[in-house]
Amino acid sequence: MFWRLTVSTLSVKPAAMLEAWNSSHSTFVFRGFAALQKHRRLLALPFSASYLTALLGNSLLVYVIRHTESLHSPMYLLICTLCVVDVLVVTAIIPNMLLGLLFDLDRISLAGCLTQMFFTHFLSSLESTLLLAMALDRYTAICRPLRYAKLMDSSVFVKLMLFTLVRSGSIMVTLVALAGSLRFCGSDVIRHCYCDHMALVSLACDGTEKNVAAGLAVIVCFVGVDIPLIFFSYMKILSAVLRAATAGEERRKAFHTCGTHLIVVMCFYLVGSITFLSHNLNIPIPTDVNTFMGLMYILFPATVNPIIYGVRTKEIRSAIFRLFKVRVKKIMMVKVSPAGKTQT
Repeated sequence: MFWRLTVSTLSVKPAAMLEAWNSSHSTFVFRGFAALQKHRRLLALPFSASYLTALLGNSLLVYVIRHTESLHSPMYLLICTLCVVDVLVVTAIIPNMLLGLLFDLDRISLAGCLTQMFFTHFLSSLESTLLLAMALDRYTAICRPLRYAKLMDSSVFVKLMLFTLVRSGSIMVTLVALAGSLRFCGSDVIRHCYCDHMALVSLACDGTEKNVAAGLAVIVCFVGVDIPLIFFSYMKILSAVLRAATAGEERRKAFHTCGTHLIVVMCFYLVGSITFLSHNLNIPIPTDVNTFMGLMYILFPATVNPIIYGVRTKEIRSAIFRLFKVRVKKIMMVKVSPAGKTQT
């Protein structure tokens, strides 16, 4: 009897192990900033402030550009599109993350995780292509001014947007499909605050060589192509401005404007590249540091872009002041009667 029980027990264990191996998790738990779990509610404060700043800043620019006819040119339409993308990408991540930090609602289904992964990486890649398009637009306007109207008409703008959507969409669909085909039979804890590609892939019990190769291909496609073209454009712009501008103040402004843009571009690509490469090449970066960099890759551009491309742009700044004055006059007209008496 004892022998039969022993044999039965031994036969059950491999069966249970085999069942666990063949199964795959359908839900996952986010555990970003594991070392700060006791203070997770305090972490919600700076991220909430950054999210609100990004929403207000980008929404203001979209409103101003939409309601100012003189800003309906390719350059400002690209800025407007960039603002919309920034709002969407932070909204794809931050609200769900705040629910986890504040109310411990940090569980997500595999389908939800893959959906968040697609939109996060898709929108980030759109931003990369838009930064390239803005650099090429300024290059054409400054270095090829006589051909600018022909090269950057409405049809070219539409084709550029279609190319942006097709390139980013096709690459990210492939990336997410490869991740969705994996089995996750080990840990169900994602060491991140959102469904990052390699953070999920690292939990797989299958071989992930294709996923690692796909992640590196994304870096090569966007970083390896977009960054050289952006830098080439701005080097040409600076060269043209230095040849044309004789006053020291004009040169300083040119360096300041292009330098600021290049700093934002570098922050966007540098943080993103380190985040991707740390997973793909097994670079030993602390988990919490990698989580923070992944969030800054999303939040930092969305927060500073309205300042760099909006407030610091003279035409947009003037349009903001004009709209503000019009709103104030309308409010005063409502409150004050034609006879100069306050309405009751």
